[in-house]
Amino acid sequence: MPSYTVTVATGSQWFAGTDDYIYFTLVGTAGCSEKHLLDKPFYNDFERGAVDSYNVTVDEELGEIQLVKIEKRKYWLRDDWYLKYITLKTPYGDYIEFPCYRWITGDGEIVLRDGRAKLARDDQIHILKQHRRKELETRQKQYRWIEWNPGFPLSIDAKCHKDLPRDIQFDCEKGVDFVLNYSKAIENLFINCFMHMFQSSWSDFADFEKIFVKISNTVSEQVMNQWQEDSMFGYQFLNGCNPVLIQRCRKLPEKLPVTTEMVECSLERQLTLQEEIEQGNIFIVDFELLDGISANKTDPCTHQFLAAPICLLYKNLANKIVPIAIQLNQVPGDKNPIFLPSDAKYDWLLAKIWVRSSDFHVHQTITHLLRTHLLSEVFGIAMYRQLPAVHPIFKLLVAHVRFTIAINTKAREQLICEYGLFDKAIKARGMDSTEDIPYYFYRDDGLLVWEAIKKFTAEVIGIYYESDQVVEEDQELQNFVKDVHVYGLRGRKSSGFPSSIKTREMLSEYLTVVIFTASAQHAAVNFSQYDWCSWIPNAPSTMRAPPPTAKGVVTIEQIVETLPDRGRSCWHLGAVWALSQFQENELFLGMYPEEHFIEKPVKEAMARFRKNLDTIVSVIAERNKKKKLPYYYLSPDRIPNSVAI
Repeated sequence: MPSYTVTVATGSQWFAGTDDYIYFTLVGTAGCSEKHLLDKPFYNDFERGAVDSYNVTVDEELGEIQLVKIEKRKYWLRDDWYLKYITLKTPYGDYIEFPCYRWITGDGEIVLRDGRAKLARDDQIHILKQHRRKELETRQKQYRWIEWNPGFPLSIDAKCHKDLPRDIQFDCEKGVDFVLNYSKAIENLFINCFMHMFQSSWSDFADFEKIFVKISNTVSEQVMNQWQEDSMFGYQFLNGCNPVLIQRCRKLPEKLPVTTEMVECSLERQLTLQEEIEQGNIFIVDFELLDGISANKTDPCTHQFLAAPICLLYKNLANKIVPIAIQLNQVPGDKNPIFLPSDAKYDWLLAKIWVRSSDFHVHQTITHLLRTHLLSEVFGIAMYRQLPAVHPIFKLLVAHVRFTIAINTKAREQLICEYGLFDKAIKARGMDSTEDIPYYFYRDDGLLVWEAIKKFTAEVIGIYYESDQVVEEDQELQNFVKDVHVYGLRGRKSSGFPSSIKTREMLSEYLTVVIFTASAQHAAVNFSQYDWCSWIPNAPSTMRAPPPTAKGVVTIEQIVETLPDRGRSCWHLGAVWALSQFQENELFLGMYPEEHFIEKPVKEAMARFRKNLDTIVSVIAERNKKKKLPYYYLSPDRIPNSVAI
């Protein structure tokens, strides 16, 4: 009688093992085996991290094995089981790999195909077509769209983390990290004694050091020491937490009536303001998005205020970007003066602080939350709904949506765009010239990573799609793209995302957006937060007094009374510290420990991808040796694979 060797690998995360009964069934082209209990006498099967082998003898020839079925039945207490993979050795000495990387809960079962990636057109056998269809039907019942808040992309239909499908919930250790991270931050920063001191203002700027100096690094210390300098203010628009807003000013907006006379003391080339604009030396950051938005009213004891400033910047002869004019609201008028570097010291300083506070809000809500977290969740939900596990695009993307839906659900439970073509977005803002703007490291490093990802996706696509026609005829792929556009992004043309994909080049670009957004873009705007936001006056999370409406009246006392109080400063510091920490067992870009792909050509493409990323790491490290302010957020060895914090 034919005999098979079945090797079963259990996950190594907490509580991955099981004491339940595990049954195994083989399905071949010539028949189906009986259900076999996988059990060895006097042995504790399926322990965490274990790889167990069993001999399974069948009564008759099964033909070519198509599927394996695993059933879990309760033994004593309910426990979930994380199955990594199954390897099957046939009677003829062939090895077949069945990747799983999923939880089996309760009295559950999973039916697996072998690990070769297949498009729908490759499946000619009825049982495989049926398996493919049933998998998607089941997933579409589990992964449902819902509106979280009007105007936002749709999200997963789950009120809390425990409502999510088990496969996308946090592992236990990740969940513990999430719960404890903030508490650890408060403890590590030694700021417990200030946590209750709401409505209690700091006495002066130096007073903020009481919560700052306990933990510091090269960048954050320089921010503390230089935050009042115009050059540091301008530098942050290039390489700080939010390096995506600044753009070249091609025409001065009518709502910002700045004249040459106002700023001539800042212009170093003996040119008029219009001539400087024409030569490409003027830049602008407009916070129009904040206009008309009400400030947070969660604390009835504290008034909070927002502004919607416009900031004009200038590239001086030293190639540094410095501010030359700030208007704190959108409509010009007597009560909305244009603040200038030539104004009184504290007038100019408070105007810059208001810009930094506005930048903090746009960074957190738009750049960080919307354009990385929520957008990546859309990709993840659509992927699970429309791509079966055997599809090559599912295998390519699954590592890049790991824990994303879970972290967003946690955020919705407890806390709370433009098509992301990185290279084209940089060019559209007029920020692409390395000669004109030589210190824009976010752009330089981002383009290196973008091109490496794009080259990798193009290689993988080339393995499975031999022509544009195959792309266009892949209905599962088209359904995925349509789900993202029509449901996730609500069919908005302004999102820039297509509703269909017709070429391999377009598919490569699309997948590069998905992977770059979930990995590099999130790393750039998330893990920089402690560096740039830990010195509270440089990035106030709230302002307790309205913007000034006149010049010559601002005092240091007024500025301190406007900045966050002691209690809020501590919450702010704890949050940015916790958010900036990598997790234990973090998986960085290019790491694919879950072997969803088993084919040699794809593994070779992955190896080339990692090699390209290693080269980028070396390039960035070499440049940073010469920099007082190193930029390392887009070094691939510091870019997690997915949005998971």
